[in-house]
Amino acid sequence: MESEKTKKIVVVVSGLDEEYQYNIFRGINTFALAHDMNISYVAGFGGMVGSTTFDVGESSIYNLIDYTQFDGALLMTNTFGDAEMRNRIFGRALAAHIPAVVFESRENPEFYDISIDNFGVMKTLVNHVIVQHGAKVINYVSGPLGNPEGKARYDAFISTMEENGLTVDEKRVFYGDFKSYDGKLAVDEFAASGLELPDAFICANDSMALTVASSLEKLGYKVPDDVIVTGFDNTFSARNSTPAITSVKRPLYQAGEQAAKMLYNILEGINQEKSVILDAEPAYSESCGCKSSSNDDLREYKKLTYRKSEDTNNNIHMINRLTAGLAEATTTTEFFSVISSLIGELDCEKFSLCLCEDWQEAYAVSVPLIQNSYSEYMTAPLIWDKGERRSVSYFPSRNMFPEGFEKRGCINYFLPLHFSDRCMGYYIFTNSDFPTYSLLCHTLSMVLSNSLENIRKLTHLNKAMDELNRLYVIDQLCNIYNRNGFINIADDLFKECVAKGSQIMISFIDMDGLKFINDNYGHNEGDFAIQRIASIIHNSCEQGCICARFGGDEFVYFSPNATESDALTLARKINTALDNINRLLQKPYTISASIGSVVTVAKAGDTLYSIVKLADDKMYEIKKQKKNARKSERI
Repeated sequence: MESEKTKKIVVVVSGLDEEYQYNIFRGINTFALAHDMNISYVAGFGGMVGSTTFDVGESSIYNLIDYTQFDGALLMTNTFGDAEMRNRIFGRALAAHIPAVVFESRENPEFYDISIDNFGVMKTLVNHVIVQHGAKVINYVSGPLGNPEGKARYDAFISTMEENGLTVDEKRVFYGDFKSYDGKLAVDEFAASGLELPDAFICANDSMALTVASSLEKLGYKVPDDVIVTGFDNTFSARNSTPAITSVKRPLYQAGEQAAKMLYNILEGINQEKSVILDAEPAYSESCGCKSSSNDDLREYKKLTYRKSEDTNNNIHMINRLTAGLAEATTTTEFFSVISSLIGELDCEKFSLCLCEDWQEAYAVSVPLIQNSYSEYMTAPLIWDKGERRSVSYFPSRNMFPEGFEKRGCINYFLPLHFSDRCMGYYIFTNSDFPTYSLLCHTLSMVLSNSLENIRKLTHLNKAMDELNRLYVIDQLCNIYNRNGFINIADDLFKECVAKGSQIMISFIDMDGLKFINDNYGHNEGDFAIQRIASIIHNSCEQGCICARFGGDEFVYFSPNATESDALTLARKINTALDNINRLLQKPYTISASIGSVVTVAKAGDTLYSIVKLADDKMYEIKKQKKNARKSERI
């Protein structure tokens, strides 16, 4: 039975592979595991590849969350640039009536919050660059203005420029998304603008500042000799880069730990302040021309850098092998086997692959897809648990976990699987640091998603090929073999009979009076009559025999190991069935057929066509006898 004190907490965040998130997570996880809390991070990688439709697919993971399954929520909505997305998260958390702590936001007074004074500390940093270092012309690399932190830092920059009598040139403002790649884009835009080099690049976070500095140096500029660069967050990489980045020091680890503690206190009924404000202060360093005082111990830095490099190389090697293995997988069984053989190298305790019930179904690109849609029921075809493999056929998507919550404190990461904006499912890492320490988690997601899509397309291509093959051998009007199908199958049987010296029977069946029916009652009636004869012939076909529509109103029947009596039996069965259907239908015309059968031992030199021709000749003689008999009756 699950411990009553275990608390289930959902953490909603955008991105996992930035140092900001990593340090917050470390604080949350340390407190959570010490207090028997079950933590579920739900994360997408929006804004990573510059594609709006791709971002729709990434955001699908947030619609998976059923907040009523959790005791509380930690909402890192400060990592989202989209105000609409943040409001959806707020609304769903409120509707679930669970306590929530929000990072760096006071947009909703219903929630508890933990934050720093972004506006005040950014003003101090910008004022330092202007007053102490004499910067007059400044480029600003902004975070998303729909994000409270991004907006506060931008407003602080504008306010400080105005207070110092400096003009903000809109051409010198780049609006990014807090992603490291935005720093490169900002420098590319500056280089293409034709503007002269500014005195400083003020960046809204360290991730962008680091790539701004490296991009400027690739253009031949030296930091800080030619241009100042500043960031925000004082991350490990910023502190230990060359030059070290002037930034804002805020206690990220403590923020995560404190947020988890706040939620714990609320759930335990311990008195808790509604808002907690943590200290933050500028960390002046080499990139603005100040002496660095915050570099980490060199030996520790070298050890951590080597470990990170080694882990990255190992992860790249694993993902390369995974990619190669999945490229050769043509079925879902092979796909799951490849993952099972390699996923343990990521030091995870448990890996669950959860797919929408209809993930393999065909879809029309002309029909608008429902955004962020999960099926009501999911399937978990692969659950890798400490090397053991199992599956769950169906589970409600609202449960999120295919086997329910772990009955203990643990850390889970939910990540989306999608192709473009089409939701395919998600996967869960349990007790693994890979999603946070590695830069390749998003790469893994894309490899899995693209491979799933390739298998889905291959499955439907094979179905299409099967259908084309079926159309090639099946007569569409009568739904029995056509001439191609008959030749493909009967020819092999015929050759076997020749080799064994078996006696065979080939019957040629021709409908009587089709032209009369078409001319007097229309071609629909003619087709109807042809279908009735085809159905009767098919129903008369014994096991091991083959029948087909050979053309127009002609049918052929092949029986291996036949006798003369089989020919009489077949003719009797067909004629009796025709008499019965004529009485039943009461049509103004009679459906009838002429049957010519040849029973012979096929010999070397005989061909299937030659025997069919003999049966056709015999049928023609019978049809001619029928016509002569009708003439005699009329006379």
